[in-house]
Amino acid sequence: MRALHSESPAWCPGCGNFSILPTLDEAIEEVGLDRRRLVLVSGIGQAAKLPHYTRANVFNGLHGRALPPATAIKLVNHELEVVVTSGDGDMYGEGGNHFIHAIRRNIGVKCFVHNNQVYGLTKGQASPTSDPGMETPIQTHGVMAQPFNPLAVAIVEGASFVARSCAVTRDHLKEMMVAALKHDGGFTLLDILQPCPSFNKRNTAKWYKERVKPIADDHDPTDMHAALDLAMTWGDQIPIGILYRNERPPFESLWPALEKGPLVEQYSG
Repeated sequence: MRALHSESPAWCPGCGNFSILPTLDEAIEEVGLDRRRLVLVSGIGQAAKLPHYTRANVFNGLHGRALPPATAIKLVNHELEVVVTSGDGDMYGEGGNHFIHAIRRNIGVKCFVHNNQVYGLTKGQASPTSDPGMETPIQTHGVMAQPFNPLAVAIVEGASFVARSCAVTRDHLKEMMVAALKHDGGFTLLDILQPCPSFNKRNTAKWYKERVKPIADDHDPTDMHAALDLAMTWGDQIPIGILYRNERPPFESLWPALEKGPLVEQYSG
């Protein structure tokens, strides 16, 4: 496939984003998505730089504030494919409140979260998903807080599609991205585990490779309780795949004003 990137990415050597970027491009091409209809929305962070290195319409917002403009874009023109690319700090920390309520509304955006369990842009402090005991330049005695579980929260709040993959398993990651992009429904979460060799010395590429395991083929993704069991599994084995899926109508489909088509096309001047 021909190169789509506009400039050299400003990521550290070994960053998991170097796997995520081309995998997203490949998934977009496989789905046959018209990039003129694609909007990549991001906040602040290493993951938020990704839209700058590919071809799409882009909205780059504030730290933790990717979901509000993504929601607005989807409501103004619900025929666009809106993909949020964000990090664990950006989405689950600063953006945590927006995350919860976007799921509650079930707005039809795709949320791809690059989860390296650390703040990479601001030099290595613990993120909401850092493992207990992880030592950082700020948490010198180790992380003491219980980690945030985004998959469990998304399932309980009724997100339309909840999946997890890993940057070190590119074939699986592409499969999950394709499934997420094809999902015709409401809020779609793909949590992407990735190494950060510069600042996270615990959750390395080797560490992930030894632990991530595809979910069994007999898993029923419509079973919320089974999905929660998978979401709560973390340690020697980490399940990756589609945990949960439902048929809740997306938020934008509930508005009578959108029955005549996108708002942007209804404006008369």
